[in-house]
Amino acid sequence: MILSLQNVSKTYSNGVKALDDVTIDIKAGMFGLLGPNGAGKSSLMRTIATLQEPDTGTIDFNGLDILSNKIEFRKSLGYLPQEFGVYPKMSASDLLHYFASLKGITNKSERNTIVDKALEVTNLSDVRDKHVAGYSGGMKQRFGIAQLLLNNPKLIIVDEPTAGLDPAERHRFLNVLREIGTNHIVIFSTHIVDDVKELCTDMAILNGGRILAQSTPKEMVTSLAGKIWKTASSREAIDGLQEQYNVISSSFNDTNDLDVRVYSETSPGADFEAVPATLEDVYFTTLNQNAQPETVA
Repeated sequence: MILSLQNVSKTYSNGVKALDDVTIDIKAGMFGLLGPNGAGKSSLMRTIATLQEPDTGTIDFNGLDILSNKIEFRKSLGYLPQEFGVYPKMSASDLLHYFASLKGITNKSERNTIVDKALEVTNLSDVRDKHVAGYSGGMKQRFGIAQLLLNNPKLIIVDEPTAGLDPAERHRFLNVLREIGTNHIVIFSTHIVDDVKELCTDMAILNGGRILAQSTPKEMVTSLAGKIWKTASSREAIDGLQEQYNVISSSFNDTNDLDVRVYSETSPGADFEAVPATLEDVYFTTLNQNAQPETVA
């Protein structure tokens, strides 16, 4: 199973170039698309989901040209956008039966089996008789996954699914994605580095509508081994450090000063100590090295 994008570009009518010559292959498993707000992630997700046409480029899924065969492709697609609708006062079970009927599953016994499985996978069996409109944010996100699983899609796209979830809901949602990611291509779009670190077997960093890097999270972290250094700084001195060094991030420590992380091929000086690289270091270093103006969502 493989999704292949070749030279995909998209410019909106206001002149914003949302996608800039995107070429990438995505195989089975959890694929993290990581980038800041405005990087073009949602534009790429909508294009792959055939909700908008690219200006140039091709997209193939298992040899099928999806831009020329949208209806056929959508039979294999499950898409969970950032905002996915307001639900009527219906139970999760009844609503899933309704969605299954719309997807052509007319046999009631078959529908019961499919709905029960979707509720089980998304950990919603215990609340199947409650109105979805009254679900928490995390439960609604899991219900969104349940409804897209009804037609057993081979390619699943989830766009910023953990934004706004509390830590417990986020953990439950990520566990659901882990379970379904073993047998599908799941493209997971997010600006949260920890989500990708915990979840994904492959990833890419996107900004300015361009793919800046692609590899496994482990390989990306390994590529920065011996190149990340840390020093302590007062808040007043941070501007000077940023002018002199390649500062990639800073955070407050226990003494209310700043721990400053710097990218450098060699030691920046006696005040710096070498520290293990993290995926967050990879993310900030990649963005800094490929600085681009923001595009769109």
